[in-house]
Amino acid sequence: MGTDAPAICEVPPFDAVRVRGGRYQLQRLLRQHRRAVAAGLAVTAAALVAAGPRTGPALREAERPRGPAAAEPVRRHPAADMVTAPVRIADAATVQLLRPGDRVDVIAAEDPSAGGGARVLARAVRVTKVPEPLDGATGSGALVVLSVPRATAARLVGASATARLAVTLC
Repeated sequence: MGTDAPAICEVPPFDAVRVRGGRYQLQRLLRQHRRAVAAGLAVTAAALVAAGPRTGPALREAERPRGPAAAEPVRRHPAADMVTAPVRIADAATVQLLRPGDRVDVIAAEDPSAGGGARVLARAVRVTKVPEPLDGATGSGALVVLSVPRATAARLVGASATARLAVTLC
């Protein structure tokens, strides 16, 4: 061999080189990546919720659909479905206990000899007015004005023709 090459020698034995925390660093990197993805998804979801659906008056004129189907749907207001119904209660003394704002259940008691029983017609309806009884009209009961849904008002009127009505305070 040539003169510029070092002499041949044996490599001494040594322990294996271990990198400290290599596996832990990989796990930490994956955990941080998962957190970053979760945070990104949370921010995206919050942005979508904040943006909300693009309907109603918030739409600009250029974004509004055109044609006959573009008309806004008619929304029913729950307050419009409520009506005031005057109801004659059989016991005039019970009506004297009522005040506007009270909540009552209206019960129809039909003649037991005809096979009828008692049934609840309206639950937790609001008393809007208690008119003063007329002189000498206590024998036919007393009038009370209730705020009830339209369908319940129809049931009250129908039942008052065939049954005696009573109220219980809620």
